[in-house]
Amino acid sequence: MKKLILLAMSILTLNIVFAQKENVIKINILSPIVKTFNVQYERKLNESSSVQLGFFYTGYSANETTFSGFGITPEYRFYLTDEALQGVYIAPFLRYQDFSLTESISNGKATQSTFGGGVILGKQWLFKEKIALDIFIGPSYASGDVKVTSGTGTFNTNAFDGFGLRAGLCFGFAF
Repeated sequence: MKKLILLAMSILTLNIVFAQKENVIKINILSPIVKTFNVQYERKLNESSSVQLGFFYTGYSANETTFSGFGITPEYRFYLTDEALQGVYIAPFLRYQDFSLTESISNGKATQSTFGGGVILGKQWLFKEKIALDIFIGPSYASGDVKVTSGTGTFNTNAFDGFGLRAGLCFGFAF
């Protein structure tokens, strides 16, 4: 009988441990508006904080300049309400971006790398402890240089260089 009770307690404990959600994978559903695919992975660190790593790929065009490339965005989230992975949070972040640029009028080509950061304010919900909805907004700044590889084109890099606004509406799953 003692063995049966011990086995039942062990199974119950394992179910509770595995039921706790510590990871969320999300996609930014607004990104396709600017021809971008954005995926994020968030990991709970403790009751009030988490880390997130985001990755995006884009084929965005601004005026005569087309950007094709990727970015990586690590961030640290401080949850102000509820507990980590749900509630209101503030998150400082860094961002590295690497692009190939094409200027359509002169057929010029270049590369651009930027580094920057900022801070966002957001709120994340977990519905039925499985479905995540995350909305955020905040200021950002990035700086970098453009290296012309062919042609004499003037590249419009304002979309990814200087002050900007980072915003998103993400949908995902907790596990």
